[in-house]
Amino acid sequence: MARVLSLILGGGRGSRLYPLTKHRSKPAVPIGGKYRLIDIPLSNCINSELTRIYVLTQFLSTSLHRHIANTYRFDMFNRGFVEILAAMQADPGDESRIGLPGLVGGWYEGTADAVRRNMGHLLEDNYSEVLILSGDQLYRMDFRKLIQRHRDTRADATIAVLPVPREHVSNLGIVRVDETGRIIGFVEKPRTAEQIDPFITPAHYIESQGVAFRDRPFLASMGIYVFNRDMLVTMLQEPPLVTDFGKDLFPRCIARHRVQTYLFDGYWEDLGTVKSYHECHMALAGDHPPFQFHHVDGIVYTRTRSLPPSRIVGAHLDHAIIADGSVIQSGSTIERSIVGIRSRLGRNVTLRECVLIGADRYESDDERAENERTGRPSLTIGDDTVIERAILDKDCRIGKNVRIRGADNAPDAETDLFVRRDGIVVIPRGGVVPNGTII
Repeated sequence: MARVLSLILGGGRGSRLYPLTKHRSKPAVPIGGKYRLIDIPLSNCINSELTRIYVLTQFLSTSLHRHIANTYRFDMFNRGFVEILAAMQADPGDESRIGLPGLVGGWYEGTADAVRRNMGHLLEDNYSEVLILSGDQLYRMDFRKLIQRHRDTRADATIAVLPVPREHVSNLGIVRVDETGRIIGFVEKPRTAEQIDPFITPAHYIESQGVAFRDRPFLASMGIYVFNRDMLVTMLQEPPLVTDFGKDLFPRCIARHRVQTYLFDGYWEDLGTVKSYHECHMALAGDHPPFQFHHVDGIVYTRTRSLPPSRIVGAHLDHAIIADGSVIQSGSTIERSIVGIRSRLGRNVTLRECVLIGADRYESDDERAENERTGRPSLTIGDDTVIERAILDKDCRIGKNVRIRGADNAPDAETDLFVRRDGIVVIPRGGVVPNGTII
C-alpha cells in the first residue's frame, strides 16, 4: 500500500445541506455526536494501511483545516502524511516549472479539474495507483480489497459499485458490466426507462460476486475510484480537458481503457441533503444501527478531547446517543435523538427525532446567571422546551418554554430564526430562539 496515493475531495459547497454548510464545507459537517464527515474517508484509509493522503479543499474550509491539523498526525518513523491542498491562484511561472502548462492554480470547477490542478503532487513520488474518495459519505470499506481487485484484474481504473433497486437510480451514476466485471457502459442519473433498462445487471452475476441479489439489479457508482497513476495523468491532460469524473472522464475512459468494478455490499450513505442527514442519524439511534463508529473492522478516528463523562439526572432516554461532556437535567425525555458534545439540557426538556450538534465551549455558572438576568437563553436548551424533528447546529441557544416542531407536510421556509427543509426544522449555527417562541 506504500505506493498508493489517496486523494480526498473535500471542496464541496454542499448547498443542499444548507444551513449546516452556511459556515463550513460539507466534509466538515459534524455527524454522530462527536465526529465530522471527513473522519470517515480518513479513517478508512488509515485502517486500510493507506497513510499518504491529500485532502483537496475549497469552500469555507477553515474549520476543516483546523480539524485535520488537530487530529491526523503521524509519528516521525512513519512516511505517512495527511496534508491539505487548498484551491489557490498560482503564478504562470509555476506551471512551466512543473511541466504542466495551463493546469495549475485557480478555483476547482469539478472533481476531475480539482485533481488536475494538483497534478504535481501525483508526480512527486513513485506512486503506482491513485485512490480518489469523496469527503461526505458514511461507510466502512477496506480499501486493500478494492486495490487488490484492481491489480488482480489488471485494470486501468476500478470503480467501487453498490447494488441498488430501480427507485434509487435517478440520483446515481449507473454502470453496465460484462461477465468479467468490466464496465461497458455508464450513465449519470438516468431518468427515463430508455436510459435505465439497458443497465439492468443479471442476478447471477451479482450473486457470483458473493452478494445477495435482493431485487437490486443496478450497479451504482459510489464515487470511490482507483486509477493507475500514469493513465490518470495522461487522461487529465488530454484535450478537451475534462471537468468531472462521472460526467466527462469515465465515458472517455470506458471507451479506451480497461475499467473494472469492485462490488461492495455494506452500508453506504451519501449525506447530501438535510433529509438524508436527519434520516441517517435516526437510523444510528435505532435498535439495529446500520453503521457503528467503533467496530472490530476498524474504528472511526476523530479529534481527541479531554471532556468529562456526560451527567444525566432523573431523565428518560429511549434510543438516544449522548456524546461526551453533556448535561441532561431532571424531568427531561429524549427519544430517538442524538445529543452532541457539551450539550446542556434544562429541566423537563423533551426531544423527539432530533439531532443536536453540541457546543464549542461550556458556559460558567456566572455566565448562565448573567444570561438569566438579561433574558438571553443559555447554551443549549432551556427548561420546559419541546423539540421534535429538528436539527440544532453548534452553539445554539434555545430559550425556555419553546416549541419547535417539524412536520412532513410543512413547506420549505427560511427566516431569521430557522430554515425548514423536507419538513425538518434546522436552527443555524449560533442561533438564538427567545423564550416562549413557537416554530
